[in-house]
Amino acid sequence: MSENKSYFFCGIGGSGMLPLAMIVAARGARVAGSDRSRDQGRSADKFGWIEAQGIALFPQDGSGVAAGQTLVASAAVEDSVPDVAAANALELPRMTRADLNAALFNDAAQAIGVGGTSGKSTVTGMVGWILERAGRKPTVMNGAVMRNFANEDAPFASALVGDAATYVSEVDESDASIALYRPDVAVVTNISLDHKSLDELHQLFGDFAAKARVAVVNADDPESTPLLAGGNVIRFGFSGAAAMRGSDFEALADGCRFLAHFAATTTEVRLRMPGRHNAMNALAAIAAARAVNISVADSAAALADFAGLARRYEVLGQAGGVTVIDDFAHNPDKVAATLAAVAELPGRALLFFQPHGYGPLHQMGKELAASFAKGMRGRDRLFVCDPVYFGGTVDRSVGSDTLVADIVAGGGDAVHLPTRNECGAAILTDAKPGDRILILGARDDTLTDFGRELLGKLG
Repeated sequence: MSENKSYFFCGIGGSGMLPLAMIVAARGARVAGSDRSRDQGRSADKFGWIEAQGIALFPQDGSGVAAGQTLVASAAVEDSVPDVAAANALELPRMTRADLNAALFNDAAQAIGVGGTSGKSTVTGMVGWILERAGRKPTVMNGAVMRNFANEDAPFASALVGDAATYVSEVDESDASIALYRPDVAVVTNISLDHKSLDELHQLFGDFAAKARVAVVNADDPESTPLLAGGNVIRFGFSGAAAMRGSDFEALADGCRFLAHFAATTTEVRLRMPGRHNAMNALAAIAAARAVNISVADSAAALADFAGLARRYEVLGQAGGVTVIDDFAHNPDKVAATLAAVAELPGRALLFFQPHGYGPLHQMGKELAASFAKGMRGRDRLFVCDPVYFGGTVDRSVGSDTLVADIVAGGGDAVHLPTRNECGAAILTDAKPGDRILILGARDDTLTDFGRELLGKLG
């Protein structure tokens, strides 16, 4: 549906925008865009690569917007932004990222949508890899770089362009756009507090699952219980209530292993990713693949080679006996899962956390603090800088100092240092052989660069 169309992406470097731009460009659309991060001199490698793909980039001053285009911009982007103002002056049609992605998704004969508070990017990557290995040639729209599809020519492979008939995509509940999607297979990884109230989340995910031919739902998640009543459900988990049931989980030095039981068959699954939460992600992906007639054995064989996603417990390297790990954890569930994976292995954790905005701290700061305080072990230490802030009128009354005070009150060893550089210096001073440094946070591509800087200084 994108052939012979022309799109201008406002914020083209974003984790949801870039893969979508790549997909429509590969299908024959003319694509141009702008990004505030590019104007600020951030992520030069990424924007250089985008231009090398034949996509014209412009300053975010309205100069790239032209007649005949459709403007693709976040619903949160205000009319005062020059690109939006220019598009309005030209009376151009406007779509959100979700509008465009849902149109592509809903046109597919076999559309697999992956939703949930945590794990959806990983499950989307797993399902995409399983389908690719099975010869299905899927198109995959993800919010993170899928390392199996990344190479020197495609370092930012958060999308895989395959046949239009098979479309795998993560879907977002934070802006309620999950309601736009009509899935053949709907995956719900879990439901927990993040951007919306639990009542709103139950409604959104319940409607999403009810539309599907098959819904794959977490049988171990109490908040997902209302979704389990449907007659179209495959339940996954480690509990006896699951149809796709895991057992015998074992943490390994290079990942984990477990058994998957389904329809009187038992299959060993090995992952190159640590943590029981990734075993749960794998069970969800295997169940989704089974819903489109891929065997458990074939899924397990594919997942043995699944390299994971960028910034999902990604080991950046080791120097001086200290391992540096980059991770996307930013909400209570994701933090708990990452800290649980850390706890499976020996050694102290030195954690750096950059909150992904003042709004999220106001919405879930107490729960986030409790997650850190509960998940950190006795010798673990947490360093928190000020939240990421790219401008705007957000209420900044609740900041990192409040978060740290709540973590300390809960028994965690945490300190607030305003800048990233101050936190980095303190971590390097404290680091000893056998430690693991974890870089945690979202909505900021330069966090990976920060982790690599620390690794270089350790060396």
